[in-house]
Amino acid sequence: MSALEKAKGTRTFMEECWVELQKVTWPDGEQLRSATIVVLAFTVAVSAIIWLMDKSASFVINAIMGVFGV
Repeated sequence: MSALEKAKGTRTFMEECWVELQKVTWPDGEQLRSATIVVLAFTVAVSAIIWLMDKSASFVINAIMGVFGV
């Protein structure tokens, strides 16, 4: 494949990308704000669950190690 063919292919790709971007329905400010709040709330919830699991596992492991005097 020559450099000219690659350049034409790249140009075609960019043109097709631009056409597809024109079809996108972009969110308005309210939708964006609402989606951001959902993502942040989900992130906090999952972080809390992982933290709780970590603390629980640490407690159980320390209890088992205490039984064996380690």
